[in-house]
Amino acid sequence: MDLTTLRILHVLDHSLPMHSGYTFRTRAILKAQEALGWQVRGITGLRHTAPGPDAEEAEGLHFIRTRGNASGPPALREWREAGLLADAICDLAREWRPDILHAHSPALCGLAALRAGKRLGLPVVYEIRAFWEDAAVGNGTGQEGSLKYRLTRALENHVVAAADRVVTICQGLHADLVARGVPAAKLSVMPNGVDLALFGTPAQRDGVLAAELGLGDGPVIGFIGSFYDYEGLDDLIAAMPALVSRHPDARLLLVGGGPMADRLKAQAEASPAAGAIRFVGRVPHDQVERYYALADIMAYPRKASRLTDLVTPLKPLEAMAQGKLVAASDVGGHRELMVHGVTGTLFAADNPAHCAAALADLLDARDGWEAMRDAARAHVARHHDWARNVQRYQDVYQSLLRPDQDGLSTAA
Repeated sequence: MDLTTLRILHVLDHSLPMHSGYTFRTRAILKAQEALGWQVRGITGLRHTAPGPDAEEAEGLHFIRTRGNASGPPALREWREAGLLADAICDLAREWRPDILHAHSPALCGLAALRAGKRLGLPVVYEIRAFWEDAAVGNGTGQEGSLKYRLTRALENHVVAAADRVVTICQGLHADLVARGVPAAKLSVMPNGVDLALFGTPAQRDGVLAAELGLGDGPVIGFIGSFYDYEGLDDLIAAMPALVSRHPDARLLLVGGGPMADRLKAQAEASPAAGAIRFVGRVPHDQVERYYALADIMAYPRKASRLTDLVTPLKPLEAMAQGKLVAASDVGGHRELMVHGVTGTLFAADNPAHCAAALADLLDARDGWEAMRDAARAHVARHHDWARNVQRYQDVYQSLLRPDQDGLSTAA
Protein backbone atom coordinates (compact mmCIF):
# COMPACT_ATOMS: atom_id res chain seq x y z
CA MET A 1 0.00 0.00 0.00
CA ASP A 2 1.14 3.55 -0.78
CA LEU A 3 1.64 5.13 2.65
CA THR A 4 1.13 8.60 1.21
CA THR A 5 -2.61 7.81 1.00
CA LEU A 6 -2.79 6.37 4.52
CA ARG A 7 -5.78 7.12 6.74
CA ILE A 8 -5.35 6.72 10.51
CA LEU A 9 -8.16 6.96 13.03
CA HIS A 10 -6.82 7.83 16.48
CA VAL A 11 -8.91 6.56 19.40
CA LEU A 12 -8.54 8.93 22.36
CA ASP A 13 -9.59 9.44 25.95
CA HIS A 14 -9.95 13.20 25.39
CA SER A 15 -8.56 15.81 23.04
CA LEU A 16 -8.30 19.46 22.14
CA PRO A 17 -9.77 21.93 22.88
CA MET A 18 -9.12 20.51 26.37
CA HIS A 19 -5.54 21.26 27.48
CA SER A 20 -3.33 18.60 29.09
CA GLY A 21 -0.09 16.82 28.42
CA TYR A 22 -2.21 14.09 26.83
CA THR A 23 -3.89 16.43 24.36
CA PHE A 24 -0.63 18.22 23.52
CA ARG A 25 1.08 14.92 22.62
CA THR A 26 -1.95 14.00 20.52
CA ARG A 27 -1.84 17.33 18.73
CA ALA A 28 1.86 16.89 17.97
CA ILE A 29 1.35 13.38 16.58
CA LEU A 30 -1.60 14.31 14.39
CA LYS A 31 0.02 17.49 13.07
CA ALA A 32 3.26 15.66 12.28
CA GLN A 33 1.39 12.84 10.52
CA GLU A 34 -0.55 15.36 8.45
CA ALA A 35 2.77 16.94 7.45
CA LEU A 36 3.71 13.54 5.95
CA GLY A 37 0.59 13.71 3.80
CA TRP A 38 -1.45 11.22 5.83
CA GLN A 39 -5.12 11.79 6.59
CA VAL A 40 -5.92 11.66 10.30
CA ARG A 41 -8.99 11.89 12.48
CA GLY A 42 -9.49 11.57 16.22
CA ILE A 43 -12.44 10.04 18.05
CA THR A 44 -12.91 10.51 21.80
CA GLY A 45 -14.74 8.47 24.41
CA LEU A 46 -17.17 9.59 27.09
CA ARG A 47 -14.37 11.08 29.21
CA HIS A 48 -13.96 14.02 26.87
CA THR A 49 -16.06 16.39 28.97
CA ALA A 50 -15.61 19.72 27.17
CA PRO A 51 -18.83 21.00 25.59
CA GLY A 52 -18.90 21.05 21.82
CA PRO A 53 -20.49 19.60 18.68
CA ASP A 54 -20.44 15.94 17.70
CA ALA A 55 -17.91 16.74 15.00
CA GLU A 56 -15.43 19.40 16.03
CA GLU A 57 -12.38 21.12 14.57
CA ALA A 58 -9.72 22.27 17.04
CA GLU A 59 -6.45 23.86 15.93
CA GLY A 60 -7.10 22.57 12.43
CA LEU A 61 -7.57 18.95 13.56
CA HIS A 62 -10.82 16.98 13.23
CA PHE A 63 -12.40 15.13 16.17
CA ILE A 64 -15.58 13.09 16.55
CA ARG A 65 -17.28 12.75 19.94
CA THR A 66 -18.89 9.63 21.39
CA ARG A 67 -22.27 10.30 22.96
CA GLY A 68 -24.38 8.35 25.44
CA ASN A 69 -24.28 7.22 29.07
CA ALA A 70 -22.59 4.18 30.55
CA SER A 71 -24.28 3.16 33.78
CA GLY A 72 -24.07 0.24 36.15
CA PRO A 73 -21.65 -1.06 38.78
CA PRO A 74 -17.87 -0.74 38.29
CA ALA A 75 -16.42 -2.99 35.57
CA LEU A 76 -19.82 -3.31 33.86
CA ARG A 77 -19.97 0.46 33.52
CA GLU A 78 -16.51 0.56 31.93
CA TRP A 79 -17.42 -2.35 29.64
CA ARG A 80 -20.45 -0.41 28.42
CA GLU A 81 -18.34 2.72 28.05
CA ALA A 82 -15.92 0.86 25.78
CA GLY A 83 -18.91 -0.53 23.87
CA LEU A 84 -20.28 2.92 23.11
CA LEU A 85 -16.87 4.03 21.87
CA ALA A 86 -16.52 0.88 19.75
CA ASP A 87 -19.91 1.53 18.13
CA ALA A 88 -18.92 5.12 17.40
CA ILE A 89 -15.63 3.95 15.85
CA CYS A 90 -17.51 1.57 13.56
CA ASP A 91 -20.01 4.22 12.50
CA LEU A 92 -17.21 6.64 11.62
CA ALA A 93 -15.03 3.98 9.96
CA ARG A 94 -17.80 2.86 7.58
CA GLU A 95 -18.07 6.45 6.37
CA TRP A 96 -14.45 7.63 6.49
CA ARG A 97 -12.76 4.25 5.78
CA PRO A 98 -9.50 4.35 7.77
CA ASP A 99 -6.69 1.89 7.13
CA ILE A 100 -5.57 1.60 10.76
CA LEU A 101 -7.07 2.14 14.20
CA HIS A 102 -4.46 3.76 16.46
CA ALA A 103 -5.68 3.69 20.06
CA HIS A 104 -4.00 5.60 22.86
CA SER A 105 -4.07 4.68 26.53
CA PRO A 106 -5.92 4.25 28.82
CA ALA A 107 -6.77 0.64 28.14
CA LEU A 108 -10.49 1.39 27.69
CA CYS A 109 -9.59 3.11 24.42
CA GLY A 110 -7.57 0.08 23.42
CA LEU A 111 -10.43 -2.26 24.31
CA ALA A 112 -12.89 -0.23 22.24
CA ALA A 113 -10.50 -0.19 19.27
CA LEU A 114 -10.00 -3.95 19.48
CA ARG A 115 -13.75 -4.58 19.49
CA ALA A 116 -14.23 -2.24 16.54
CA GLY A 117 -11.21 -3.58 14.69
CA LYS A 118 -12.54 -7.12 14.92
CA ARG A 119 -15.85 -6.06 13.36
CA LEU A 120 -14.21 -3.98 10.65
CA GLY A 121 -11.25 -6.19 9.81
CA LEU A 122 -8.80 -3.42 10.65
CA PRO A 123 -5.41 -3.67 12.39
CA VAL A 124 -5.03 -2.01 15.79
CA VAL A 125 -2.02 -0.16 17.15
CA TYR A 126 -2.14 0.46 20.90
CA GLU A 127 0.02 3.28 22.27
CA ILE A 128 0.82 3.38 26.00
CA ARG A 129 1.67 6.76 27.51
CA ALA A 130 1.57 5.52 31.10
CA PHE A 131 0.25 2.52 33.00
CA TRP A 132 -2.95 4.04 34.30
CA GLU A 133 -3.04 1.97 37.46
CA ASP A 134 0.28 3.63 38.39
CA ALA A 135 -0.97 7.05 37.27
CA ALA A 136 -3.96 6.64 39.62
CA VAL A 137 -1.59 5.94 42.51
CA GLY A 138 0.48 8.97 41.54
CA ASN A 139 -2.44 11.40 41.46
CA GLY A 140 -3.99 10.06 44.65
CA THR A 141 -7.04 8.32 43.16
CA GLY A 142 -5.79 4.75 43.53
CA GLN A 143 -3.74 2.47 45.75
CA GLU A 144 -1.08 0.05 44.59
CA GLY A 145 -2.19 -3.56 44.95
CA SER A 146 -5.88 -2.72 45.36
CA LEU A 147 -8.57 -4.63 43.45
CA LYS A 148 -9.02 -1.69 41.07
CA TYR A 149 -5.25 -1.55 40.52
CA ARG A 150 -5.09 -5.27 39.69
CA LEU A 151 -8.12 -5.13 37.38
CA THR A 152 -6.71 -2.14 35.49
CA ARG A 153 -3.39 -3.94 35.07
CA ALA A 154 -5.17 -7.09 33.87
CA LEU A 155 -7.13 -5.09 31.29
CA GLU A 156 -3.90 -3.45 30.10
CA ASN A 157 -2.27 -6.87 29.70
CA HIS A 158 -5.30 -8.09 27.72
CA VAL A 159 -5.22 -5.14 25.32
CA VAL A 160 -1.45 -5.44 24.85
CA ALA A 161 -1.78 -9.15 24.07
CA ALA A 162 -4.61 -8.62 21.56
CA ALA A 163 -3.29 -5.54 19.73
CA ASP A 164 -1.41 -6.05 16.48
CA ARG A 165 1.42 -3.70 17.50
CA VAL A 166 2.16 -1.84 20.75
CA VAL A 167 3.90 1.51 21.07
CA THR A 168 5.30 3.04 24.27
CA ILE A 169 6.56 6.58 24.83
CA CYS A 170 9.79 5.55 26.52
CA GLN A 171 12.24 2.77 27.31
CA GLY A 172 10.96 2.39 30.88
CA LEU A 173 7.49 1.28 29.75
CA HIS A 174 9.03 -0.86 27.00
CA ALA A 175 11.26 -2.71 29.47
CA ASP A 176 8.36 -3.29 31.86
CA LEU A 177 6.28 -4.89 29.10
CA VAL A 178 9.17 -7.12 28.03
CA ALA A 179 9.50 -8.22 31.66
CA ARG A 180 5.81 -9.18 31.55
CA GLY A 181 6.53 -11.48 28.62
CA VAL A 182 5.48 -9.28 25.70
CA PRO A 183 7.67 -10.11 22.66
CA ALA A 184 10.09 -7.27 21.98
CA ALA A 185 9.36 -7.59 18.24
CA LYS A 186 5.78 -6.49 18.90
CA LEU A 187 6.90 -3.30 20.65
CA SER A 188 8.15 0.05 19.40
CA VAL A 189 9.18 3.23 21.22
CA MET A 190 7.89 6.63 20.09
CA PRO A 191 9.62 9.05 22.48
CA ASN A 192 7.91 12.06 23.96
CA GLY A 193 8.74 15.04 21.84
CA VAL A 194 8.13 18.65 21.02
CA ASP A 195 7.31 20.48 17.84
CA LEU A 196 10.42 22.60 17.48
CA ALA A 197 8.61 24.72 14.92
CA LEU A 198 6.62 26.12 17.87
CA PHE A 199 9.80 27.17 19.70
CA GLY A 200 11.51 29.90 17.76
CA THR A 201 13.36 32.67 19.51
CA PRO A 202 12.57 32.36 23.26
CA ALA A 203 10.41 35.13 24.67
CA GLN A 204 12.23 37.99 26.35
CA ARG A 205 11.96 38.46 30.10
CA ASP A 206 9.00 40.72 30.90
CA GLY A 207 10.33 43.14 33.50
CA VAL A 208 6.88 44.51 34.28
CA LEU A 209 5.54 41.00 34.99
CA ALA A 210 8.62 40.19 37.09
CA ALA A 211 8.04 43.35 39.12
CA GLU A 212 4.36 42.53 39.60
CA LEU A 213 5.37 39.15 41.01
CA GLY A 214 8.08 40.63 43.22
CA LEU A 215 10.84 38.50 41.76
CA GLY A 216 13.56 41.10 42.04
CA ASP A 217 16.73 40.89 39.96
CA GLY A 218 18.11 37.61 41.30
CA PRO A 219 17.92 34.11 39.85
CA VAL A 220 14.51 32.45 39.49
CA ILE A 221 13.77 28.74 39.87
CA GLY A 222 10.56 27.87 38.05
CA PHE A 223 7.99 25.11 37.86
CA ILE A 224 5.04 25.21 35.44
CA GLY A 225 2.59 22.33 35.54
CA SER A 226 0.11 20.40 37.65
CA PHE A 227 0.48 20.23 41.43
CA TYR A 228 0.28 16.47 42.04
CA ASP A 229 1.99 14.79 44.97
CA TYR A 230 4.36 12.80 42.71
CA GLU A 231 5.75 16.05 41.27
CA GLY A 232 7.62 16.55 44.57
CA LEU A 233 6.95 20.27 44.90
CA ASP A 234 6.91 19.91 48.68
CA ASP A 235 10.58 18.87 48.43
CA LEU A 236 11.32 21.92 46.27
CA ILE A 237 9.69 24.23 48.82
CA ALA A 238 11.56 22.46 51.62
CA ALA A 239 14.81 23.09 49.72
CA MET A 240 14.32 26.86 49.58
CA PRO A 241 15.73 27.82 53.03
CA ALA A 242 19.05 26.14 52.24
CA LEU A 243 19.10 27.60 48.74
CA VAL A 244 18.39 31.11 50.01
CA SER A 245 21.17 30.76 52.58
CA ARG A 246 23.64 30.47 49.67
CA HIS A 247 21.78 32.73 47.22
CA PRO A 248 19.71 35.23 49.23
CA ASP A 249 18.18 36.82 46.13
CA ALA A 250 16.94 33.52 44.63
CA ARG A 251 13.19 33.16 44.10
CA LEU A 252 10.90 30.19 43.47
CA LEU A 253 8.08 30.69 40.94
CA LEU A 254 5.30 28.08 40.94
CA VAL A 255 2.81 28.33 38.07
CA GLY A 256 -0.19 25.99 37.90
CA GLY A 257 -2.60 24.26 40.21
CA GLY A 258 -3.95 20.92 41.27
CA PRO A 259 -4.79 18.71 44.25
CA MET A 260 -1.73 19.73 46.27
CA ALA A 261 -2.11 23.50 45.81
CA ASP A 262 -3.56 24.36 49.23
CA ARG A 263 -1.15 22.13 51.10
CA LEU A 264 1.84 23.55 49.24
CA LYS A 265 0.75 27.13 49.90
CA ALA A 266 0.42 26.36 53.61
CA GLN A 267 3.88 24.78 53.62
CA ALA A 268 5.34 27.82 51.88
CA GLU A 269 3.70 30.25 54.30
CA ALA A 270 5.25 28.37 57.23
CA SER A 271 8.71 28.23 55.62
CA PRO A 272 11.61 30.43 56.77
CA ALA A 273 11.97 31.20 53.05
CA ALA A 274 8.32 32.24 52.62
CA GLY A 275 9.36 35.62 51.24
CA ALA A 276 11.20 33.93 48.37
CA ILE A 277 8.30 31.78 47.12
CA ARG A 278 5.67 32.96 44.62
CA PHE A 279 2.47 31.14 43.60
CA VAL A 280 0.85 32.34 40.39
CA GLY A 281 -1.98 29.86 39.88
CA ARG A 282 -3.07 28.60 36.48
CA VAL A 283 -2.44 30.82 33.47
CA PRO A 284 -3.88 30.65 29.92
CA HIS A 285 -1.89 28.41 27.63
CA ASP A 286 -1.01 31.30 25.33
CA GLN A 287 0.60 33.10 28.30
CA VAL A 288 2.84 30.25 29.46
CA GLU A 289 5.90 31.42 27.52
CA ARG A 290 5.86 34.73 29.45
CA TYR A 291 6.38 32.79 32.68
CA TYR A 292 9.02 30.47 31.20
CA ALA A 293 10.92 33.62 30.24
CA LEU A 294 11.10 34.69 33.90
CA ALA A 295 12.93 31.53 35.02
CA ASP A 296 16.65 30.82 34.84
CA ILE A 297 16.25 27.18 35.89
CA MET A 298 13.20 24.94 35.52
CA ALA A 299 13.02 22.41 38.36
CA TYR A 300 11.31 19.01 38.26
CA PRO A 301 11.72 17.33 41.68
CA ARG A 302 9.55 14.25 41.02
CA LYS A 303 9.35 11.68 43.81
CA ALA A 304 10.58 8.14 43.21
CA SER A 305 7.73 5.77 42.28
CA ARG A 306 6.77 3.27 39.60
CA LEU A 307 5.10 6.06 37.64
CA THR A 308 8.07 8.44 37.68
CA ASP A 309 10.64 5.69 37.11
CA LEU A 310 8.82 4.27 34.08
CA VAL A 311 7.39 7.36 32.36
CA THR A 312 9.20 10.26 30.73
CA PRO A 313 7.52 13.64 31.27
CA LEU A 314 7.00 16.24 28.56
CA LYS A 315 7.74 19.42 30.52
CA PRO A 316 11.55 19.07 30.74
CA LEU A 317 11.72 18.66 26.95
CA GLU A 318 9.65 21.80 26.45
CA ALA A 319 11.95 23.67 28.82
CA MET A 320 15.07 22.47 26.97
CA ALA A 321 13.49 23.49 23.66
CA GLN A 322 12.96 26.98 25.06
CA GLY A 323 16.61 27.25 26.04
CA LYS A 324 16.08 26.80 29.78
CA LEU A 325 18.40 25.08 32.20
CA VAL A 326 16.77 21.99 33.66
CA ALA A 327 17.32 20.52 37.13
CA ALA A 328 15.45 17.31 37.93
CA SER A 329 15.36 14.44 40.37
CA ASP A 330 17.20 11.30 39.31
CA VAL A 331 14.12 9.12 38.72
CA GLY A 332 14.14 6.83 35.70
CA GLY A 333 11.90 9.04 33.59
CA HIS A 334 14.30 11.97 33.97
CA ARG A 335 17.47 9.91 33.49
CA GLU A 336 16.10 8.81 30.12
CA LEU A 337 15.82 12.46 29.01
CA MET A 338 19.09 14.03 30.15
CA VAL A 339 22.73 13.44 31.02
CA HIS A 340 23.86 14.96 34.32
CA GLY A 341 26.25 17.82 33.83
CA VAL A 342 25.82 17.83 30.04
CA THR A 343 22.17 18.49 29.15
CA GLY A 344 20.84 19.05 32.66
CA THR A 345 21.40 18.62 36.38
CA LEU A 346 20.16 15.61 38.33
CA PHE A 347 19.73 15.45 42.10
CA ALA A 348 18.60 12.74 44.53
CA ALA A 349 14.84 12.20 44.59
CA ASP A 350 12.95 12.77 47.85
CA ASN A 351 15.91 14.73 49.22
CA PRO A 352 15.37 18.50 49.75
CA ALA A 353 18.95 19.00 50.98
CA HIS A 354 20.43 17.49 47.83
CA CYS A 355 17.97 19.44 45.71
CA ALA A 356 19.04 22.71 47.37
CA ALA A 357 22.75 21.92 46.95
CA ALA A 358 22.32 21.01 43.28
CA LEU A 359 20.40 24.21 42.53
CA ALA A 360 22.92 26.34 44.42
CA ASP A 361 25.85 24.68 42.64
CA LEU A 362 24.17 25.30 39.29
CA LEU A 363 23.65 28.96 40.18
CA ASP A 364 27.35 29.16 41.06
CA ALA A 365 28.37 27.74 37.68
CA ARG A 366 27.08 30.46 35.37
CA ASP A 367 30.05 30.10 33.06
CA GLY A 368 28.72 26.72 31.94
CA TRP A 369 25.11 27.73 31.41
CA GLU A 370 25.31 28.53 27.71
CA ALA A 371 27.02 25.25 26.84
CA MET A 372 24.44 23.27 28.80
CA ARG A 373 21.55 25.13 27.16
CA ASP A 374 23.02 24.50 23.70
CA ALA A 375 23.63 20.81 24.42
CA ALA A 376 20.08 20.36 25.75
CA ARG A 377 18.44 22.00 22.77
CA ALA A 378 20.62 19.99 20.37
CA HIS A 379 19.60 16.80 22.20
CA VAL A 380 15.92 17.67 21.78
CA ALA A 381 16.46 18.43 18.08
CA ARG A 382 18.20 15.08 17.49
CA HIS A 383 16.01 12.80 19.56
CA HIS A 384 12.72 14.49 20.45
CA ASP A 385 11.59 16.65 17.51
CA TRP A 386 8.23 15.41 16.25
CA ALA A 387 9.16 16.20 12.66
CA ARG A 388 11.70 13.34 12.95
CA ASN A 389 10.02 11.08 15.50
CA VAL A 390 6.78 10.73 13.56
CA GLN A 391 8.61 8.84 10.82
CA ARG A 392 9.00 5.94 13.25
CA TYR A 393 5.28 5.26 12.81
CA GLN A 394 5.88 4.41 9.15
CA ASP A 395 7.58 1.13 10.02
CA VAL A 396 4.83 0.21 12.48
CA TYR A 397 2.02 0.95 10.06
CA GLN A 398 3.76 -0.65 7.09
CA SER A 399 4.20 -3.90 9.02
CA LEU A 400 0.43 -4.14 9.46
CA LEU A 401 -0.73 -3.46 5.90
CA ARG A 402 -0.66 -5.71 2.89
CA PRO A 403 0.67 -4.00 -0.23
CA ASP A 404 -2.74 -4.40 -1.87
CA GLN A 405 -4.83 -3.42 1.17
CA ASP A 406 -7.57 -0.89 0.46
CA GLY A 407 -9.80 0.66 3.10
CA LEU A 408 -11.59 -1.92 5.22
CA SER A 409 -9.88 -5.03 3.85
CA THR A 410 -8.29 -7.59 6.16
CA ALA A 411 -5.06 -6.77 8.00
CA ALA A 412 -1.90 -8.72 7.44
